[in-house]
Amino acid sequence: MSVNPVGPGAATPAAQGKPRKAALAAWIGSALEYYDFFIYGTAAALVFSKIFFPESSPATGTLLALATFGVGYLARPVGAFVLGHVGDKFGRKKVLVFTLVLMGISTFLVGCLPTYSQVGVLAPVLLVVLRLLQGFSVAGEQAGANSMTLEHAPPNRRAYYTSFTLNGTQAGQIIATATFLPIAALPEEQLLSWGWRVPFWLSIIVAVAGLIIRRTLEETPAFEQEVANNGVAKMPLAVLFRTHWADVLRVVVAAVIASVSTIFTVHALSYAVNTMGLERSPMLWVGVLANVAAVVTIPLWGKLSDRVGRKPVFIGGSLGCAVLMFAYLGSIAAGDYVLIFLTGILMFGVVHSATSGVWPAFYGEMFSTRVRLSGMAIGTQIGFAIAGFAPTIATALAGTGPGSWLGVSIFTAVLCVVNVIAVATGRETYRVPTEDLGARRAKAGPATVSA
Repeated sequence: MSVNPVGPGAATPAAQGKPRKAALAAWIGSALEYYDFFIYGTAAALVFSKIFFPESSPATGTLLALATFGVGYLARPVGAFVLGHVGDKFGRKKVLVFTLVLMGISTFLVGCLPTYSQVGVLAPVLLVVLRLLQGFSVAGEQAGANSMTLEHAPPNRRAYYTSFTLNGTQAGQIIATATFLPIAALPEEQLLSWGWRVPFWLSIIVAVAGLIIRRTLEETPAFEQEVANNGVAKMPLAVLFRTHWADVLRVVVAAVIASVSTIFTVHALSYAVNTMGLERSPMLWVGVLANVAAVVTIPLWGKLSDRVGRKPVFIGGSLGCAVLMFAYLGSIAAGDYVLIFLTGILMFGVVHSATSGVWPAFYGEMFSTRVRLSGMAIGTQIGFAIAGFAPTIATALAGTGPGSWLGVSIFTAVLCVVNVIAVATGRETYRVPTEDLGARRAKAGPATVSA
């Protein structure tokens, strides 16, 4: 039962949703989708420089391989505009089915690509094209899943339920990294000839399983109510930029916190293996264990923000990452595996999870139902595009020598401070009723009580 008295002129609360089913569907879909996305990042850090850029020097080849990882983020803003429009006009479900199928097909085809030695420059060109399709797909994934879950959730538990989208993202990274563990242990010749292709081929299973799961999703009560009461906007993007342009800009800046993830996942791995000569397998295990910790801590941070607010938890996580990146990269430079594991798990598995557990709700709560998916998609994907190139920018600024870790740590800290400013100056929304989210005159009140 829901208790939420409505006064004259107030918005009518949406019908009771199915938060557990929505959260589970978002978790599974995100895990499957981001498996595809992260195996590309792992391959870019470990093998793509030798397969697609063998004519370049090792340092230049690594830089080019990391750049192809970043290229996928260029397509994300484009995908956000297109898929955001579709999601706000035709519904969340259509976007979620489309993105998963596109990601599965494009990732499978990466595993089928010829190498540079076979077809020359055509090989990296095709690689970039498929990476762009991956980026286009991901653009609508998280925003769609977050919108779906937020609009099904009780108002006093929105962060907890939406946190499962990011929880699924971390699970996808676990599966992706774990898949590469036996592959990375192969002899160099086998790894470069056929081994690296196997994780990409497995994505066809992702596409089939994801299609089955996503087709069972139900549209959200909030979206259906919006359609029934007001009808959808003919041009959701026009409405978005007329009424919520400042919120989109805030999300763009705040979303740069994703740079911590890309630097941890891609740059630090490349720095450890290619520059410092550390073993591949232990470094992959750092990622696995950090993400296992994140799967546990993300919903706990979300639950905490439902009690104390979004901003304190988010800001604490950002500042913690700024400090701990120095410790993590410094431990890699020292070659101390014990410190590498401790600092890596603490930074990414625990502290960074505070931001991951909060932003799905915090960003979504800035927008009304009418433009929520497009607002979240465009804001996050432009910010993530910057984050996607963070490893390349960091490597270019700091160089590739053993001492480059300090410059990369400073670069990361600056990005974290920018995030803190964006979050600290935003509105606190954790007590605003769902039907009032995005309204300029909305005032925080007691959360709806759901039984």
